[in-house]
Amino acid sequence: MFNAESAWGTTEELWFNDWEFKGTPYDNRAMYEKWSPHQYAKNFKTPTLVIHGQRDYRLDVSEGLQLFTTLQMEGVPSKMLYFPDEGHWVLKPQNSQLWYKTVNDWVDQWTKDQGTKDQGTKDQGTKK
Repeated sequence: MFNAESAWGTTEELWFNDWEFKGTPYDNRAMYEKWSPHQYAKNFKTPTLVIHGQRDYRLDVSEGLQLFTTLQMEGVPSKMLYFPDEGHWVLKPQNSQLWYKTVNDWVDQWTKDQGTKDQGTKDQGTKK
């Protein structure tokens, strides 16, 4: 969920939002504003992989697109993996393979050998 207020009316499961935010956006707007991630977009810095399925009725695809677009506009390293034929869970075997490859590649890109790279940079900086 990127914008809690706009997401409220697009889910098939309103109970979660009403419980989490202690009411509807028109009854408790302050709670939605306080906890909605879009309010803090200027602080986003963490590389982010956004994954969304068009047939996700729990969270409309527009929420994933808003997040991805915001990350791109703010210069945060980001990538979006979109499945037009999947819902909240990726269930088709070929899509599952792509999901795992993309997630593993993303994690490797941002975490693998970070200690070695940092150490190498420090060593290069101190050698004459």
